[in-house]
Amino acid sequence: MTTSSRRAALSALLTLGLSAPLLGATAVSPAHGRRTPTRGTYASGPALPLPAGPYPVGRRVLHLVDRHRADPWVPAAGNRELMVSVSYPVRAIGGAPAAYMTVDEARLLLAARGLSGIVPAATVAGTRTHAHVSASPAPGRFPLVLLSPGFSMPRSTLTALADELAGRGYVVASVDHAYESVGTEFPGGRILTCAACEQVDTPAEEAAAVRGRAADLSFVIDELTSHRRGGVLSRMIDPRRIGIVGHSIGGAAAAATMSADHRVRAGVDLDGDFFVHPAGAGLGRRPFMMIGADSTHSPDSDDTDWPEAWSHLNGWRRWLTVTGAEHFSFTDLPYLADQLGLSDPAVPLSGVRGWSITRDYVTAFFDLHLRDMPQPILDGPTAGHPEVVFRDRV
Repeated sequence: MTTSSRRAALSALLTLGLSAPLLGATAVSPAHGRRTPTRGTYASGPALPLPAGPYPVGRRVLHLVDRHRADPWVPAAGNRELMVSVSYPVRAIGGAPAAYMTVDEARLLLAARGLSGIVPAATVAGTRTHAHVSASPAPGRFPLVLLSPGFSMPRSTLTALADELAGRGYVVASVDHAYESVGTEFPGGRILTCAACEQVDTPAEEAAAVRGRAADLSFVIDELTSHRRGGVLSRMIDPRRIGIVGHSIGGAAAAATMSADHRVRAGVDLDGDFFVHPAGAGLGRRPFMMIGADSTHSPDSDDTDWPEAWSHLNGWRRWLTVTGAEHFSFTDLPYLADQLGLSDPAVPLSGVRGWSITRDYVTAFFDLHLRDMPQPILDGPTAGHPEVVFRDRV
């Protein structure tokens, strides 16, 4: 990927320009082929997919403070803060349903996309999840998987994946990196917005952002696996089985975390370039999977650093592209867009299909590498997933 094209791509995401879709679509008018919804049309509200695993899902929200680091974006704010939603398997359904996001977080997300007054913030915030607040954990010890969202995106955009993994018997920590989202609510009603979006421009700044996230994610591992600080959650986690997955720059952070922290055994990059060079280096023989949109991450693309990363992956590896996908196809957003009348007709892959592919390949990857369960779906193309192209195999 050239410096200029890489910078242009990241800039589009950081500024949330109208060319980068939210909820899977841009705010176009009906004349462009998409229905513009109106207030009052969401009687039941959107809902996330029901997790397929055998466990009900619990949710706890943690406010973590790293007292050994200052915030890199707003040093005057003091110590680095993170909001973390932990999804986990529970004994039985109990407790109030977990919220998708707060109304203020939804309002800021919609405003950044020019959708204020078109989609009510309360509708997005009220998206039905299938997790329950502080439900009693299931007995046993489970693998831990960390999730890092795209730059400017809140952690809630990976909720369906978090709850799916939890229902299958994983403890999942979804991380909001302070000042890297259009809006994240912290204790006391503080709303932190994307100060980082105004500060990342050069390749060196991009790489610094990725390394900062890697430090965040290692700190989350420290906290969750500490019996003193992690509490009941630490007793659920098997610290020998830790994985990581991220979307967009979160995918870069997944690789950077693995490079810096050998506690992480396996990682997945969902449609994100690496930004740190040499891309993909430092993982040793630990497994890593890259899955992205065919239009941007095929081997003949000039605008991706995946070929460089591929050359440095020395263990089990997969490079998969999805025909008809776009950048957000690997998140909740298109799935919700379908329900809100915001689907983009220019994106061939439906939100439901994008979710199904993401679910099937990510869960198979972790079942194989954190549970030693054979997964034929990862061995090559299948009739049930014709959109998924295996670019190479080892």
